[in-house]
Amino acid sequence: MMTDGDVIELVQRALWVTVLVCGPVVLTAMIVGTIIAFLQALTQVQEMTLTFLPKLLVAFMVLAISGPYVGNVLQAFAVETYDRIAMSPP
Repeated sequence: MMTDGDVIELVQRALWVTVLVCGPVVLTAMIVGTIIAFLQALTQVQEMTLTFLPKLLVAFMVLAISGPYVGNVLQAFAVETYDRIAMSPP
């Protein structure tokens, strides 16, 4: 049986895994969005669709590059969680 401390630790670990998995894509999309917003401010071109495509392309590229890392993080979390479930007494 899991105690309250075990549940809190599992939720904290799950939140940290979420940050590790989503972090690279979100961070690069923010950087690209900031650069494009800066260029739009310099050129005074205020086209809303101009920001969408570069952020989407960079997000897909980062996702493709960081795919093995993301898979390893998720696999480690799943194995750790299943091990804790198997070790807990009924």
